Amino acid sequence: MSAAVDDELWSAIGDPIRRTMIDLLLADGPGTATSLSRRLPVTRQAVSKHLAVLDRVGLINAEPAGRERHYQVDEAQLARAVAQLSAVGSTWDARLRRIKRIAETIERHRTNNQGG
Repeated sequence: MSAAVDDELWSAIGDPIRRTMIDLLLADGPGTATSLSRRLPVTRQAVSKHLAVLDRVGLINAEPAGRERHYQVDEAQLARAVAQLSAVGSTWDARLRRIKRIAETIERHRTNNQGG
């Protein structure tokens, strides 16, 4: 059983600056590359590149506003990402439970063979 994962989406979310950008947009509402760059340890140019990645995978939407663009989180796409993460977590939890059972069986087998 394998959870379907959008690798491009998770690659975008995998970057800590982009996760912080999403957090800022969720907390403060729409923002521009300029407003975000004031709150991040990277240049405005770097923020613009990160925004382009988030926009490409659909995690944010851009609305033109004069010479700037206002970005906001696409909550439906973010919910999809969260659902994927939850499914992946459940899959790994099941794998780890199986590994634990195997390890316990091996340990019992060793203990029984040593005592006999």
